[in-house]
Order: sequence, then C-alpha cells, then structure tokens
Amino acid sequence: MVGRRVAITGLGLVSPYGGDLADFFSRLCAGESAIRHLLTDDQPRPLSIPFVSCPTFDPDVALGRPLASMMDRFAQLGMAAAFDAWDDAGLPRAVGDESRDDWGVSWGTALGGTLAYEKGYRELWQRGRERLSPLSVLLGMNNAANAHISIQLGLGGVSASHTVACASSAVAIGEAFRRVRSGEATVMLTGGSDVSQAYGVARAWEALRVMAPGDAETSPAACRPFAADRRGLVLGEGAAALVLEDWEHAVARGATIHGEIVGYGASCDHTHLVRPEAAGQVRALHAGLADGGLTPDDIGYVNAHGTATAEGDPIEIAALKAVFGERAATLPVSATKSMHGHLLGAAGAIEAIATVLALREDVLPPTRNLADNLDPACVGVDHLTVARRGSAPCAALSNSFAFGGSNAVLVFRSVRP
Repeated sequence: MVGRRVAITGLGLVSPYGGDLADFFSRLCAGESAIRHLLTDDQPRPLSIPFVSCPTFDPDVALGRPLASMMDRFAQLGMAAAFDAWDDAGLPRAVGDESRDDWGVSWGTALGGTLAYEKGYRELWQRGRERLSPLSVLLGMNNAANAHISIQLGLGGVSASHTVACASSAVAIGEAFRRVRSGEATVMLTGGSDVSQAYGVARAWEALRVMAPGDAETSPAACRPFAADRRGLVLGEGAAALVLEDWEHAVARGATIHGEIVGYGASCDHTHLVRPEAAGQVRALHAGLADGGLTPDDIGYVNAHGTATAEGDPIEIAALKAVFGERAATLPVSATKSMHGHLLGAAGAIEAIATVLALREDVLPPTRNLADNLDPACVGVDHLTVARRGSAPCAALSNSFAFGGSNAVLVFRSVRP
C-alpha cells in the first residue's frame, strides 16, 4: 500500500514483570513465567485459578492520587503505559508550539471498567445501597482510557476505543497505523489495557471451560500453547502502548526509531462466535502481507495468538501452513502468552511490543512449557522452545484471533543498521 512510512518511536508497558522494557523482554527470552495462583475470599465460592497480575503497579505512585482516583484500574494501567511510551518517544507531555490537532489515540479494551461496575453491583445487591458514586459511569465506560490519554497529553485528533474481544488492541494499532500512513495523523498513541480479575468476569470465563486449572505449585506451567497436554488459557491484567509517527516527522526531530510497522490485515471468520476457522485467519495473514508489500519469504518470526485452547492452537498452525506452504517448516513461531498470560484486550499490544523488540534485539522469545510434548496436530512450523539469537529476521508478524471470528495481523519490519 502506497503511503507514508510509519515509525515506532515509543514503547511503554505495565506488565506482570513490571514496567521496564529491557527486563520484560529479557524475562520472556529466559522463558520465565509470570503466572501465579490466585485465591480470593469471595463468597459463596472463592476463586482459585492461575492468573497474571501486576503486583508492583501502584496507580497513586504512577499517576498521582488525584488522577488515579478518576479511573478504573484498566484506565490506570493504560494511562501509565501511555505516559511511558510518550516519554520513551522523547515527546513532551505539555503541549508546546507544535499543534497536536491531528495527533490522536487509538486504544483497545475488551472489558473496560468491569471492576467499577462490579463494585457498584456489590454495593447495590450485597450491601443494600440505594445510590452509587456519580463517577460510576465515567469509571466504567470503555473509552475512559483513551479519553484520559487525550486529555492528559493534549491530543486533539481522533480518540477512539476498539472493543474486539482478544483482538482489541491489535485492531487499535492497525487502525492507528492506517491513519498515520494515509496522512490523517502525524502521531498516534495506540495500544490497549484490560483487567480480568473481577469475580463475575473470571466466573464467566470459567463457565466457557477454556481456562487452565492450576494451584500454587503448578500455576507457572499452566499455560502450554501447542502442547499435547494443554488445558486452556490463563487470564491476566496489563497494558501496553506504542507511539506511531510519520517517518519524516520522527527523523526531523531526531527520534529513536525502534522499528517500522508496514502492514495490517483484518478479517472475520463469519461462521461461529467461539470456534475459529483457518480460512478467516488465512485471509487476515494474506491481507497483512499484501498491505506491507511483503511475501511469506520475508517473514522471519511469528508471535502467535497461541492461547493453549484445544481448538485454537491447531487451527492457527493450519492457517500458517496454508499461507507459508513449504516455508512453514522453517518459520520460527512462538506464543509468549505461555509466560505473560492472556491479557485479553491488551494482548495484541503487549505481543506487538514483544515482536518489535525481537526484531530490534535480534532475539526471538520462546514458547514456555513446550519441550517434548508437541501436539501432533500442531506440527509443521519451527516451534521455538528456547530463545534464538542471531537469525536477523527482517520482518515479523503478530497474530490476534478473537471470539466473534475477528482476526488481526500486524506486520513489522526491522530497522537495524
């Protein structure tokens, strides 16, 4: 697709490993699991599940109490990641002489402010309250994160939230990319955030029978994408943000460029709400490659959606084999959800950052818990079970495939000298 080049000049996250990018990536490459056991005191039945949390995140420290008090936790996480990405891009938080009227936000969340809503429900039904906080709607609305980001950074362009289940932030990034490439925006702050430990949310996912079991001892190994003994996904919380910028604008101001986003493909299976279909994923993969002007031979790594569900994993591998043909056997593939869990609406963004860092650092992170137990239905690609260094891929894909049949593929290119 002809248009402006789009640079990635800022990266920020709040992850289960903390907020330091180098530490996040080094732990992924070391195969370190952030999955722990969650045991709550909820009644009548406590939650006891593997879970991924951000235990070191303190919103009052990251944002200041006045600002943090105006947000649900998903927006707090998003605002903190956005600030970090903005600072990493070397952009001032205060509006200066340069107009930001075409600078915008494109944000993904699957759940929005569920903690705020659940707190309200408990106050109404368990405690017999007749009135709720007047902030309840403002805390719970799905566009709260992008609205706060726009306000705090003075961004006068589009401020959009995307709710596309597990593909939310991948779609948000793809749509932001299109705006910069087309010339509609000079700078877009994009990514996603989600929090899934609300009791009702966790119980709803549990009812789908797609969540991996585990206790305090076994939880770190609970998520096993592509393994024969996989038993489901592990929910989590977190946020990730990227600054996408017109290439010439970034170069003119001397910005550090982490990588380049060159393509975005999206499709819908249009067959089933829950069961994925390889044909729909193939369309998204082909669309992403075509959009980036690349061929399958140009791709040196795929960060897979890889949720460790019974049906999802083999279908994704089938889609990759259909697109890459004979080349698939040597195509490096890994699923970092095996370590950082499934962050739902934030998953595409944190995996996009992992993919950008893999290209920048020339290190491909592995899939944890996949040593000698590969499912025969998932053979046919080069599964990374340990980090691989020195392969110098020039381009990589990040896949996000969601309930509802929504598929999104992001295509990144290295800018190493």
